[in-house]
Amino acid sequence: MATAAQAQATPATTDPVDRWLARRAAVNRANAKLSTGPRTDPGKQRSSLNALRHGLTAQTAILPTEDPEAYQRHIQQFLHEYAPATATETQLVHEIANTAWRLNRIPFLEAELLCQDPSPQTLIPQLATLGQHGSRLSRQFQKVIDQLRDIQEERHRLERRQLTEAAELFLRHQNKGLPWEPGDDGFVFSKEQIARHAQKLMRHNPAFYAPIPRPLPSAPLEDDTEEGTKE
Repeated sequence: MATAAQAQATPATTDPVDRWLARRAAVNRANAKLSTGPRTDPGKQRSSLNALRHGLTAQTAILPTEDPEAYQRHIQQFLHEYAPATATETQLVHEIANTAWRLNRIPFLEAELLCQDPSPQTLIPQLATLGQHGSRLSRQFQKVIDQLRDIQEERHRLERRQLTEAAELFLRHQNKGLPWEPGDDGFVFSKEQIARHAQKLMRHNPAFYAPIPRPLPSAPLEDDTEEGTKE
């Protein structure tokens, strides 16, 4: 505990609230000097595990001791694999990557504990705790992947339906010889995308998507009566 003399060694001030805050800060500094942390080996192991466990449950995935560039490469690998197209998909991909980053950390935490005490019997509680965290993170990892896949499958389904609608409009205007732009009907696909999809539709179902031949203009009939009269 801090002594009265230590608590009174504060800057003088006339405001009572400021004086109380100054005394409180002085007491906190004095108490901090008296704290030396755990002294026994079991105490040090528990303290170490507390810090390691905090890294598995903290809101920030990367620890100060870890390489930020390696973390960014890790994130980019997942972004490249899942190619998110919306803010929600991007958020889920980051959650997947962060969970995987924590999962990958667990073997290193186990190795660090074993280096502190190579006897597995004394580390059973700590290793069991890490195992529980690993199981929880694995379930979370799979759950978020399933959520992302459901969202992306629904988006792809909607995009395919809209692309088919645009291709059918494209073929309809093309058969009539009329100009058409995708943006006229609110489509965000490029005309090249729509044309390629239209060709695919025609290959898969030529009877339905084959262009309807337009009748040729009829030639004017000759007036035989007038020609016979002239002769």
